Amino acid sequence: MDAVQDEAAGKRARGLDRAFEILDFLRQKRQALKPNEIAAQIGAPRSSVYELVNLLLQNGILEFTGGEGRVYLGRKLYFLGAAYENHFDFTRECEAALEQLADETRETAQFCMLDGNRYTVVRMREGARPFRISTDVGQSVPIPWTASGRLLVAHLSDQEILTFIPPQDFRLPNGEWLEPQTFIAEVRQAEREGLFTFNSIVDSFTHCFAVPVRGEEGHAAATLCLVTPRDDGIANRDRYLDCLKKAAAGLDHAPTRPKRG
Repeated sequence: MDAVQDEAAGKRARGLDRAFEILDFLRQKRQALKPNEIAAQIGAPRSSVYELVNLLLQNGILEFTGGEGRVYLGRKLYFLGAAYENHFDFTRECEAALEQLADETRETAQFCMLDGNRYTVVRMREGARPFRISTDVGQSVPIPWTASGRLLVAHLSDQEILTFIPPQDFRLPNGEWLEPQTFIAEVRQAEREGLFTFNSIVDSFTHCFAVPVRGEEGHAAATLCLVTPRDDGIANRDRYLDCLKKAAAGLDHAPTRPKRG
């Protein structure tokens, strides 16, 4: 009897894992897809995907959109996200910090975190420049491609970093290979200095600044960032870092702090 119950529990757990995989896949693709397209691209049995998609549709987690049986993330996820934001102070505080940074520097300000073993921009406030520098909020990016990534994994040991980051993520957008040991050396530099800046390796015209927002355990639970034109970023480096550090100090512990009742 226990063996039967264990098997049933294991099947439910695998189904739950697959359901989250479907949701994450749709979030990454940012477009509605047919269940058979989802199954093919995540390498899952079509029968399992169809069953889970129907269950998610019934519960409002997915919705039909775009015709021909295509599905995408449903509005219930918005309500769940709103409930999460309502429970924590950091959303309101983060918006205020980003607005202040963008006003003080006229540059694009971002609040960034890890999403599993990837980096993502959680909040963004565009600067006042005529030349628009922006990014897709919520899009996952390989950790080694980002200034923030050096800070967000600094609490891990060297071996834990190599285990945590998928090997293919050390391949940069231009096709060049970033040596893992070079990345680890930059992580340790960022850890010592409490900041990291570099010319973006995602494009050829921006300079990126990142400082940690520390959680209750003392390591970087998130980062505050500025993305600037290269020449302006280098010319204003000290002032921009001062603005970032001041804003980050006001957010320390906020990512893990529940809203006060």
